[in-house]
Amino acid sequence: MLTFLSISFLVLYGFDILVLFYFGLHTYLMVFLYSRYKQNCAEDESKILSLKDKNLPTVTVQLPIFNEFYVVDRLIESACNLQYPAKKLQIQVLDDSTDETIEKVATLVSQYKKKGIWIEHVHRTNRKGHKAGALDEGMAKAKGDYIAIFDADFTPDPDFLLRTMGYFDDESIGMVQTRWGHINETYNILTKAQSFGIDGHFMIEQVARNGSSLWMNFNGTAGIWRRSCIEDAGGWEHDTLTEDFDLSYRAELKGWRFRYIKDVVCKAEIPATMNAYKAQQFRWCKGSIQTAVKLIPRIWKSKESWKIKGEAITHLINYSVHPLMIINILLTAPLLLMEYWAGFKMDDLPMEILFGSAAVLSVGSMGPVIFYAYSQREIHKTWKSKLVYLPILVMIGTGIAVMNTYAWVEAVFGVQSGFKRTPKLRIEKEGDSLQDKIKYVVPVDYRAFLEFFMGAYCVFCIYLSFMVGKPYMIGFMVLYSIGFFYVSYLSVAESFWKFKPATKAEKELRAVA
Repeated sequence: MLTFLSISFLVLYGFDILVLFYFGLHTYLMVFLYSRYKQNCAEDESKILSLKDKNLPTVTVQLPIFNEFYVVDRLIESACNLQYPAKKLQIQVLDDSTDETIEKVATLVSQYKKKGIWIEHVHRTNRKGHKAGALDEGMAKAKGDYIAIFDADFTPDPDFLLRTMGYFDDESIGMVQTRWGHINETYNILTKAQSFGIDGHFMIEQVARNGSSLWMNFNGTAGIWRRSCIEDAGGWEHDTLTEDFDLSYRAELKGWRFRYIKDVVCKAEIPATMNAYKAQQFRWCKGSIQTAVKLIPRIWKSKESWKIKGEAITHLINYSVHPLMIINILLTAPLLLMEYWAGFKMDDLPMEILFGSAAVLSVGSMGPVIFYAYSQREIHKTWKSKLVYLPILVMIGTGIAVMNTYAWVEAVFGVQSGFKRTPKLRIEKEGDSLQDKIKYVVPVDYRAFLEFFMGAYCVFCIYLSFMVGKPYMIGFMVLYSIGFFYVSYLSVAESFWKFKPATKAEKELRAVA
C-alpha cells in the first residue's frame, strides 16, 4: 500500500516536473511575444543623431575593469573611437585592478589624453561593492547626464552613441539597451554553444518583453542610462551580484520605461574556458536569485498589472531550473525502484508515472529547443547549419546545474561569497591559444567532482531503467550524463594549464610585470 513516505515522494516529484514544465511553457510564450511584437524593438532611423547637432548632451562612458591585462587596450581603444563631440564625451576607466593592469591602463590613458581625448583613470584599492561600488564612485565624478557602460570584453562600434542617444528624446525612457554580438563565436565548441544561449536571451527574450511592454533588465553593459533615472531608483546598490538586474527593476518600480534595440549590436568576447563560463554563470544565477529575494515582495505589492508582475517574477527566478533539474535527476533512481522500497504491488503506477513524466519533460524540453533555434533563424541566413550545436548547449546547460544549484542555495539562504570574476583572455580567432593566457587560469573547484558524481549517477539510472524494464527516461539520462562528464572533465583539465612550461606570450607578460 502507499505510505506517507511514498505519497510525499510522488508529490515532490510531481511538483518538480510541473514547475520544470512551467518554465518550458514560458519559452513558448517568449517566442510568441517575439514574433508578434518584434517590430517594436527595431531600430528607428529617425532617432540616429548627427555629429553636426550642437545640442548633443554630455555623455560619460564608464569602463569598469578588474585585472583585465589582456583586453583593456582593446576596450579603451573602442571607447576612444566612439563618434561624439570630444568636449561632450567623458571616458572613465574605473580600475579596481591589483596587478600590472594598473600600469598598463595608466600608460594608455596618458597616451590618449595627449591626443585630446577626455579620459580619466579612476583607480580604487578597497574594491568595496565590486563593480557596483566602482560605478557608484565613478558617478560622483561623472559630468554627463547620460552614463554609457561597457564591460572589459566589449567593443562598441564607433557609431554606438549616435544610434542610441536619440531614444532619450522621450523623457520617460530611463535606459537604452542594445543586443550583444560575438567576437569569437566560432572559436571552440563551448563558444559556439554559448552563442546560442546569448542569442536566445538578446534576440527573443529581451524583444518579447520590451516589445510587449513588459519589464526588461539592463544587462550590465552595452547600454546607456539616464543619470536621473539611476538616482531616482536609489543608485547602484551592491547587496546582490547582479547590480544591473537590481537597479533595472527598482527603476521600473518607480515608473521608468526602457528601450531595447535589437538592430544595434555590440560585440563581446565569449568565455572560451569552462571555468570562466562557470564563474560567469554562478554570478548571474546567484545575483538574479538574490535580486528575487530582495525585490519580489515589492513587485508583488506594487500596482503593476498581473502580466507585468508574473513575467517579472518568472524572469527573476528563471535560474531555479537548475536545482529543479538536480532534484529531478536524484529522484529518478528511487522512482525506478519505488515498487520495491515502497512496499506495494501496483505494477502499473510507477510505469504510468514514468511515462507521464517523460512526456511532460519532453513537451517542456522542446520549448527551449524551439526558442534557441528561432533565435538563430532570426539572426543568421545559414541558421540551419548552426543547429548542430544546439544539443551541445543543452548538454552544457545540464552540466553546470551543480554549480548553479550551489549559487541558488547560497542566494536563498543569504550565504555570502566572494565576487567571481570572469577572466577575459582576448581569444578572438582560431589561432589564439588559451594555454598562452595562463595568467588568469581559474583554479579547480571541488564541485567539478560533484559534477562527475552526477554523471555517474545518471549512468546508474540508465542501468536501472534497463533492469526494471522502464526505458522512458533513458534519453534524458544519456544527455545529462554526457553533460556532467564533459563539464567536469574540462573544469579539471583547465586547472592544470598553470603547471605547464611558460609559453612565449606568458614570458612576455612577466617581462612587462
